[in-house]
Amino acid sequence: MPALRSTPRVPAVPAPWIRTRLRAAPAAACALALLVALTAALAAAFPRAVDRYEDAGLAHAVERATPGRTTLWVAAPAPDGASSVQELEQSLRRDALGARNRKILAAVRAPLSVDPAQSTYGVRTFEELEAPDAWLPRPYGLPARVFLATQARLGEHSRLHAGRLPRATGRVTATTAAVEGAVTTETAKALHVQVGRVLHVPAAGRPALTVRITGIVAPRTPDGAYWSADSLLRSPTLKPVPGGGTDPLRYWLGTVLLPPDAAPALLGTRGSPQRYWRFAPDAAALHGRDIAALKSSVASLESGPALREVRSAVDPNADADTDLDTVLTTYDGLRSGVSPLVAVAAFGTGTVAAVILAMAGGLAADRRRSELALLRARGASLRGMAGRLLAETAVVALPAGALGLLAAVRAVPGGRLLPALAAALAVTLVACAALPARAAAAHRVVRVHSGRQDVTARRPSRRRTVAELTVLAGAAAAVETLRRQGGDGGQLVSVAPVLVAVIAALVLVRLYPWPLRGLARPAGRLRGVVGPLSLARAGRSSASAVLPLLALLTALTTAAFGGSVLAGVRETRDHAALLAVGADARVEAQTTTVLPAGLADRVRRVPGVRSLAEVSISYQATPADSPASVPVAGVGPADYAALTARTGLGALPASALRAPAASGAVLPALASPAVARTYGTRPFPVRLDDGSTVTVRIALVRERTPAVPGDRFLVVDRGALTPEAARPAALLLTGDHIDGAALRRTAGGTAGVQLRSEVRAGYVDSPLQSGAEDVYTAAVLAGAGYAVLALLLSLLRAAPERTALLARLRTMGLTRAQARRLLILESVPQAVLATAGGALTAWAAVRLLAPGIDLTAIALAANPSAGPPAALHTDALSLVIPALAVLAVAVGVAAAQAWWTGRRGAVRELRVGDAR
Repeated sequence: MPALRSTPRVPAVPAPWIRTRLRAAPAAACALALLVALTAALAAAFPRAVDRYEDAGLAHAVERATPGRTTLWVAAPAPDGASSVQELEQSLRRDALGARNRKILAAVRAPLSVDPAQSTYGVRTFEELEAPDAWLPRPYGLPARVFLATQARLGEHSRLHAGRLPRATGRVTATTAAVEGAVTTETAKALHVQVGRVLHVPAAGRPALTVRITGIVAPRTPDGAYWSADSLLRSPTLKPVPGGGTDPLRYWLGTVLLPPDAAPALLGTRGSPQRYWRFAPDAAALHGRDIAALKSSVASLESGPALREVRSAVDPNADADTDLDTVLTTYDGLRSGVSPLVAVAAFGTGTVAAVILAMAGGLAADRRRSELALLRARGASLRGMAGRLLAETAVVALPAGALGLLAAVRAVPGGRLLPALAAALAVTLVACAALPARAAAAHRVVRVHSGRQDVTARRPSRRRTVAELTVLAGAAAAVETLRRQGGDGGQLVSVAPVLVAVIAALVLVRLYPWPLRGLARPAGRLRGVVGPLSLARAGRSSASAVLPLLALLTALTTAAFGGSVLAGVRETRDHAALLAVGADARVEAQTTTVLPAGLADRVRRVPGVRSLAEVSISYQATPADSPASVPVAGVGPADYAALTARTGLGALPASALRAPAASGAVLPALASPAVARTYGTRPFPVRLDDGSTVTVRIALVRERTPAVPGDRFLVVDRGALTPEAARPAALLLTGDHIDGAALRRTAGGTAGVQLRSEVRAGYVDSPLQSGAEDVYTAAVLAGAGYAVLALLLSLLRAAPERTALLARLRTMGLTRAQARRLLILESVPQAVLATAGGALTAWAAVRLLAPGIDLTAIALAANPSAGPPAALHTDALSLVIPALAVLAVAVGVAAAQAWWTGRRGAVRELRVGDAR
């Protein structure tokens, strides 16, 4: 019988590893993708947001400066070496100037960018030309004077108001006797110019040059560099005669615009014609990151290689001048003061995010500990296992990182793409490497069962001890270096909170077992099972708690430091505004020396006004035997004492200023330290502005006082002054929400009104300030969110074990209330450790950085002298609120877990626990 032929078996194709693992745990894959996408989006958005507000700040600085400061002027006299008059004339014509304009543009080096629409060139008289025509105004009996200019593209930058644009008839030369001209509407109004009027300007060795006005033009963009780089092109001025004393004679000075082809006619005048090229910077094309290169480009044009190129192309006597370098330097100073503060938030939040990604990888490795241990026991190589885990994670993390980058680019337009790409890529790589690295470290040695990891029972290995000591020594050395160098510590200033958090985390993790061991024995003698069991459970937490604690400490430190910075900025602006105004609002006489009668009663009825203090001020009061004047303020002692108490500016008792009842008695006075040092405590007479004299004796000394700004003042009882000297010149108002519009209507046009809130808002002058504050606030909030996430991941890691434990204890008679108290008390030691350690670490970081941090740059950039230097100090709310929030979250999560476990059956949880 023939043998039966067996059908060959087709080997089964195993399902791919990655697909199998992703299908087995879709929720974990989605959570990882969400975490990576969110973190990549935040990381990519940060450099773009910084670029955006820095660019906006630079553009604001350039635009806020007048075009006369930011425009680059290149000027050259008419060439001396011309072989003939025709060659000299040709050098002033439009074509020759345009060719040289292109050569100068070629010498402007990137990143400096020129705005061609507002740039121009032409010829103008260097000297003023007297116009003796009788129809021109002579306010002081002096004839008007004019400049003649032939500026290119006049028609593009103006609209005809009357007449037509001037034209050059025929070929204009140095001997041409008559030309056409135009003036702006402001010049025409001030100098009484009409279409058809004729000006006669002096000529050299021949009859005067006749300029017939054919048009009056209105500038299209009067504030642009074309018209405002030389303001006389647009607006005439009454110029004082040099050497005329305090009240000099003045004459009108304006500009008459000739057609570009009429430039050779200026050679026949006495005005010394000069060629010029003006280049306006393109503010929108300037970038804050290029500030050093921008300053170098400007310096090269003013006195460097670029100037040599300009002189070679234009004229050996050409010169370049601009104040753009000063504007850039001022901006760079503000940027240098803001950047370290933002870097602190960036480093702190970045560290917390990196720790969170590492914790997510650790959580995944712990969840799959049995699976990976079994693979290693069955012969899987460490490299092969890590590679498969890397590929598995990359399939999820790479698309999530790309999605986060795209979201950041769409959400934050502007800014560079490369730094954002690098930040998102760094986040993705950390996320990809976290799980393989943690798994490789945990399964380096093949074993199925691992020993206990109790924090109170397991002794750290020598390798871990050496590593921790090395990190601790490096961090401590860096902190000591920073403490010695202060604000000159460079990047150490930015990483200081992280370094302090590293030190605190390593120290606290080592110290944490000691109180638990000390409390275990007394707790064992307590009645009930919850207390001893909670301490035992707290001691059985994982010994490798450095990462969660580091995340919490860094986030708390960054949040507290950021809160202290923002609180310091807010307090500095508020104090500077208070020094400027003296109260919540100030009404002061402007057109007269005193306020109208009855104004105080009307102001009291303005919505928001709580109290009012009337003040009379003699600004030119003169003490006897002293040439220097001292402002003397007369106040009502009771109202003024209440005002100083509310504002905190030189608080004083009312009795200290109250004048004696006797007529002519010596008045007690409040003085500034400078005045007190000059006059001491002896009585001395003071002559007031109305001519009366009072005798005062300095009884109190205060650095500041609300009535008079500055550091020189005297304050006396207004009731002891003459009726004329006691008339109020200012009203100081207090109130939470004073209606500024109603106050201005009540004050009318005779008094000026200052609101403290408006003055405070005026200190936010640059997008660099507001942008830095927004980015800092966002970074602190992100760090706080990551801190909560770190706490949740830490609790989630132990959640299955806790759930199984509660199920077992429930079968032994543990009530739901006892289960809830057990989980809450178990989480309290770790939460208290993070809370106390975070507050202490934040306090140490603020104290460490305070000497090297000056908040004046970000708080008072518009007016740094408005208040005293703004120093960083600890803010109690910023220390307490984040720490208490961590404690509340920890207790809340434990309570929620106990409630949820109580709702589920115990059988299923016991099976889960047995499986583990």
